Amino acid sequence: MPVLEYAGGKIVLDDEGYLENPDDWNDKVACALAEKEGIEELTKDRLEIIRFLRDHYRKYNFFPVLNSICKNVHQPKGCTNELFMDPLTAWKVAGLPKPNAQVVGYLKGEGGVV
Repeated sequence: MPVLEYAGGKIVLDDEGYLENPDDWNDKVACALAEKEGIEELTKDRLEIIRFLRDHYRKYNFFPVLNSICKNVHQPKGCTNELFMDPLTAWKVAGLPKPNAQVVGYLKGEGGVV
Protein backbone atom coordinates (compact mmCIF):
# COMPACT_ATOMS: atom_id res chain seq x y z
CA MET A 1 0.00 0.00 0.00
CA PRO A 2 1.28 3.44 -0.86
CA VAL A 3 2.41 5.79 1.89
CA LEU A 4 2.08 9.54 1.46
CA GLU A 5 4.49 11.70 3.42
CA TYR A 6 3.41 15.18 4.42
CA ALA A 7 4.51 17.88 6.84
CA GLY A 8 4.46 16.12 10.17
CA GLY A 9 3.76 12.55 9.25
CA LYS A 10 2.82 9.73 6.93
CA ILE A 11 -0.52 8.34 5.89
CA VAL A 12 -1.38 5.04 4.27
CA LEU A 13 -3.43 5.11 1.07
CA ASP A 14 -5.09 2.34 -0.87
CA ASP A 15 -4.01 1.63 -4.43
CA GLU A 16 -6.44 4.27 -5.78
CA GLY A 17 -5.29 7.03 -3.43
CA TYR A 18 -8.03 6.91 -0.77
CA LEU A 19 -7.08 7.08 2.90
CA GLU A 20 -6.93 3.64 4.49
CA ASN A 21 -7.97 5.17 7.81
CA PRO A 22 -10.33 8.16 7.44
CA ASP A 23 -9.55 9.12 11.05
CA ASP A 24 -6.01 10.04 9.93
CA TRP A 25 -7.46 13.09 8.14
CA ASN A 26 -6.67 16.68 9.13
CA ASP A 27 -6.06 19.92 7.24
CA LYS A 28 -2.42 19.04 6.53
CA VAL A 29 -3.44 15.63 5.19
CA ALA A 30 -6.04 17.35 2.99
CA CYS A 31 -3.33 19.59 1.56
CA ALA A 32 -1.07 16.60 0.87
CA LEU A 33 -3.92 14.68 -0.78
CA ALA A 34 -4.84 17.71 -2.87
CA GLU A 35 -1.25 18.12 -4.02
CA LYS A 36 -1.11 14.42 -4.91
CA GLU A 37 -4.28 14.89 -6.99
CA GLY A 38 -2.79 17.87 -8.85
CA ILE A 39 -4.68 20.61 -6.98
CA GLU A 40 -2.36 23.60 -6.75
CA GLU A 41 -3.56 25.02 -3.46
CA LEU A 42 -6.25 24.42 -0.87
CA THR A 43 -7.32 27.98 -0.22
CA LYS A 44 -9.41 28.89 2.81
CA ASP A 45 -12.58 28.69 0.68
CA ARG A 46 -11.63 25.34 -0.83
CA LEU A 47 -10.77 23.92 2.58
CA GLU A 48 -14.11 25.15 3.91
CA ILE A 49 -15.85 23.19 1.15
CA ILE A 50 -13.77 20.07 1.91
CA ARG A 51 -14.58 20.30 5.64
CA PHE A 52 -18.28 20.62 4.81
CA LEU A 53 -18.12 17.53 2.56
CA ARG A 54 -16.41 15.58 5.31
CA ASP A 55 -18.79 16.71 8.05
CA HIS A 56 -21.83 16.03 5.88
CA TYR A 57 -20.58 12.55 5.05
CA ARG A 58 -19.84 11.74 8.67
CA LYS A 59 -23.30 12.91 9.73
CA TYR A 60 -25.38 11.39 6.90
CA ASN A 61 -23.04 8.74 5.47
CA PHE A 62 -23.42 10.23 1.99
CA PHE A 63 -22.04 13.02 -0.18
CA PRO A 64 -24.21 16.17 -0.16
CA VAL A 65 -26.26 17.29 -3.13
CA LEU A 66 -23.72 19.25 -5.13
CA ASN A 67 -25.96 22.26 -5.67
CA SER A 68 -26.38 22.70 -1.90
CA ILE A 69 -22.71 23.01 -1.00
CA CYS A 70 -22.21 26.74 -1.64
CA LYS A 71 -25.31 27.65 0.34
CA ASN A 72 -24.20 25.54 3.28
CA VAL A 73 -20.71 27.03 3.41
CA HIS A 74 -22.06 30.56 2.93
CA GLN A 75 -20.24 31.14 -0.33
CA PRO A 76 -21.64 32.62 -3.56
CA LYS A 77 -23.83 30.43 -5.73
CA GLY A 78 -21.68 28.44 -8.11
CA CYS A 79 -18.67 28.47 -5.79
CA THR A 80 -17.97 24.84 -6.51
CA ASN A 81 -17.74 25.50 -10.24
CA GLU A 82 -15.30 28.36 -9.71
CA LEU A 83 -13.24 27.04 -6.84
CA PHE A 84 -12.83 23.38 -7.02
CA MET A 85 -12.44 19.99 -8.55
CA ASP A 86 -14.46 17.06 -9.72
CA PRO A 87 -16.50 15.35 -6.97
CA LEU A 88 -14.44 12.15 -6.88
CA THR A 89 -11.25 14.13 -6.31
CA ALA A 90 -13.01 16.14 -3.60
CA TRP A 91 -14.06 12.82 -2.02
CA LYS A 92 -10.40 11.76 -1.84
CA VAL A 93 -9.16 15.09 -0.51
CA ALA A 94 -11.86 15.03 2.17
CA GLY A 95 -10.40 11.72 3.34
CA LEU A 96 -13.63 9.80 2.86
CA PRO A 97 -13.67 6.02 2.43
CA LYS A 98 -13.46 4.68 -1.11
CA PRO A 99 -16.94 5.14 -2.64
CA ASN A 100 -18.90 2.21 -3.97
CA ALA A 101 -20.14 1.99 -7.56
CA GLN A 102 -23.49 3.60 -6.67
CA VAL A 103 -21.79 6.67 -5.22
CA VAL A 104 -19.40 6.92 -8.17
CA GLY A 105 -22.41 6.84 -10.51
CA TYR A 106 -24.13 9.57 -8.51
CA LEU A 107 -21.08 11.80 -8.50
CA LYS A 108 -20.42 11.33 -12.20
CA GLY A 109 -24.12 11.69 -13.07
CA GLU A 110 -24.42 15.14 -11.50
CA GLY A 111 -22.26 16.66 -14.19
CA GLY A 112 -21.15 19.43 -11.84
CA VAL A 113 -17.90 20.00 -10.11
CA VAL A 114 -17.14 20.55 -6.51
